[in-house]
Amino acid sequence: MSEAKRIPNMTLEKTPIPEQDPQVRNKNFSEVALGYTEEMAHEEATRCLHCKHKPCVNGCPVHVQIPDFIAKVEEGDYEGAYEIIKQTNSLPAICGRVCPQEDQCEKQCVRGIKGEPVGIGRLERFVADKYMETDHPEVCPAHTNGHKVAIVGAGPAGLTCAGDLANKGYEVTVFESLHVAGGVLMYGIPEFRLPKALVQKEISLLVQCGVKIETNMVIGATMSVDELMQQYGFEAVFLGSGAGLPHFMNIPGTNLNGVYSANEFLTRSNLMHAYAWPESATPIQVGKHVAVVGGGNVAMDAARTALRLGAENVYIIYRRSETELPARAEEVHHAKDEGVQFKLLNNPTKIVGEDGWVKAIEVVSMELGEPDESGRRRPIVVEGSEHEIPVETVIMAIGQSPNPLLRQTTPDLKCEDWGGIIVDPETMATSKPGVYAGGDAVTGAATVILAMGAGKTAARSIDAYLQGQKA
Repeated sequence: MSEAKRIPNMTLEKTPIPEQDPQVRNKNFSEVALGYTEEMAHEEATRCLHCKHKPCVNGCPVHVQIPDFIAKVEEGDYEGAYEIIKQTNSLPAICGRVCPQEDQCEKQCVRGIKGEPVGIGRLERFVADKYMETDHPEVCPAHTNGHKVAIVGAGPAGLTCAGDLANKGYEVTVFESLHVAGGVLMYGIPEFRLPKALVQKEISLLVQCGVKIETNMVIGATMSVDELMQQYGFEAVFLGSGAGLPHFMNIPGTNLNGVYSANEFLTRSNLMHAYAWPESATPIQVGKHVAVVGGGNVAMDAARTALRLGAENVYIIYRRSETELPARAEEVHHAKDEGVQFKLLNNPTKIVGEDGWVKAIEVVSMELGEPDESGRRRPIVVEGSEHEIPVETVIMAIGQSPNPLLRQTTPDLKCEDWGGIIVDPETMATSKPGVYAGGDAVTGAATVILAMGAGKTAARSIDAYLQGQKA
């Protein structure tokens, strides 16, 4: 395209993306956002200014060449756009749906200064979906380089590291503890935000390029990291085992029937197909009234899932105000539209039971004081404000940490007191030679794209390490 003749579309607002009606979608698990048509994608692509310094690229943890792929969309060359994205992003259909673009690439978009930024995520999703409408043979290395690398965990960090190394000719084997690859993409993110068939399609493209995936393999139990390296000939190992250990509040009633961690609740719905009950064999008892404790994306996912599973009233209980909610604004907006009720400035003090089952959750009102170490205003208890909310289910969505199994079975692997693996942030190298780590196993629960960025960094470092170069 000739930039001299091109006049960008200076519309201040993004091209709207079609969505299911909120009162329809809150009763089904079909995808909420329906995606752009070609006409919509072209209209949005013309809003890009093609800035010389490409600030959006600097905001992307995997450095997708955003203006370049958008230019291809504008030209109608969707395959060319996909090829540009795939140079740095192994999972574009996934990232286009679940990445917090508003805090990353779109946050840096110049169009956001006077109006809304370009809908980069929506365009990435469009390109990936167009590509997947037809089968394409993956372009893979003709020969392996003879080096073997093990990846622990088939989540976004592990899959990204595996894909990048396979493209360099490494013999890569991914060891996944569950019966299906995908990690949090499969068990944690609901079907209505991320269709599971799409996740498996993305993974199949990696397998086409030679990535081997071994499921039902719990590294640290089935075999140790040392055994992978010493007995099975893996010259380097990447630990991308995620953060699957849920946190609970230390309050009375936590052991009552009807109390779930968000991790268990979402795993039952997503991975074990409770969302398809009665066709599936795994129902979830939610009752008519559900409390979800927490204010992050996982809390929104759990609350929206509970609605779809038949709950009449679903409450988000969060101890700060809406301004401090850590969830994406889009997820909060969707939850409200679907009927989730927000009980803000409330903090649980007890789960009340009857005959061993949840009957209510007792909360205390809060007010906000001075900012704490996180920069958010500190919640302070309002004395004498205790009150009960009748519920039959309580879902705790207050964070997760890495499973201790790897650190317990790998004595020379240094970890933080809270469980995160300690790495060199420049290389993702751990204290154990030849072993690298990234994603939630290092940071605790974070975003898909940050995990992918860590996987890419680790792949570069492993390549340098095995080629005898400095990372």
